[in-house]
Amino acid sequence: MRKLLILALVGLAAQLVDGALGMAYGLTSSTLLLFVGVAPAAASASVHLAEIGTTLAAGVAHWRFGNVDWRVVARIALPGAVGAFVGATFLSSISTESAAPWMAGILFTLGAYLLVRFSRPLRQRTGAGRLRGRFLGPLGLVAGFVDATGGGGWGPVATPALLVSGRMEPRKVIGSVDTAEFVVAGAASIGFLIGLGSEGFLLPTVAALLIGGLIAAPVAAWLVRIVPAQLLGATIGGVIVLTNARILLNAGDAGSTVRPAVYVLLAVGWVVALTFAVRALRRTRRARAIVDAATADATGTETADVTAAASDAATPSPDVPAPAVPAGVVAGSAPAGADDRLAAVER
Repeated sequence: MRKLLILALVGLAAQLVDGALGMAYGLTSSTLLLFVGVAPAAASASVHLAEIGTTLAAGVAHWRFGNVDWRVVARIALPGAVGAFVGATFLSSISTESAAPWMAGILFTLGAYLLVRFSRPLRQRTGAGRLRGRFLGPLGLVAGFVDATGGGGWGPVATPALLVSGRMEPRKVIGSVDTAEFVVAGAASIGFLIGLGSEGFLLPTVAALLIGGLIAAPVAAWLVRIVPAQLLGATIGGVIVLTNARILLNAGDAGSTVRPAVYVLLAVGWVVALTFAVRALRRTRRARAIVDAATADATGTETADVTAAASDAATPSPDVPAPAVPAGVVAGSAPAGADDRLAAVER
């Protein structure tokens, strides 16, 4: 029961990260499963089976909010499913001793990528044109293969590539990638089922990860408003790098003198990345504050101009003689409707 509770917390933490960054559910949960001693193929198989439920919930939510481009989903999901199926059968066919360094190497690389990505300002741009199938197909194939063999990587590979293209809104990039991942996770699970059999899935682990992920899904929507993605991405990237470095050092039989030096070097790199992330976040906030202040000043100037124009229109000029009062109108009274017209001008 204690182990299942820990796994549920792992799923919860992974979904919180994924909800805030739009990526890294499989990356985070696979890293933590490897850290507690789960075999690489079983870890990836269990994570992908749990992802069928979490990605389905995420896809439905994105669809309801209008964040899905179904053309992109169709063109990236099918190649991604092929790549995931091939990657799952490949990982199932190699031994645990060979799979551990392979998987840790992929996770280490993706963690380092997160460090670099989130230590710089997160630029978002959109441009004209549509993404072509000859770009989406290979991207889905590579992302699906990396996702299955590394236990994660669909989001870290596919999402940045689509953002850099500049041809989709960021919200539709995340929504389309998350929705397509449902198909990729299903194909990877089928590949692991063929390669490992049903005993390759740790069903209690799957259930715990799924429950934790489903609980965290609504919390993640709140978390993304509180914790800056810039800091969260750099923090998670450092955890993934250090955790998988331990597996790589064990596989390479690194000496007792080499390990401390490597850990110190990686820790220094992590601190530097966090420092750059904080500086980038501050620059982004300052730039946003300047834009907001300029917008407020422009709005205030327009309001003042409108008020002044209304005041000028309501005040008669001394050079213009007062209109004669028609006969039959009592002095001091106003024609019918004049009060309404004056009130309209003053407004």
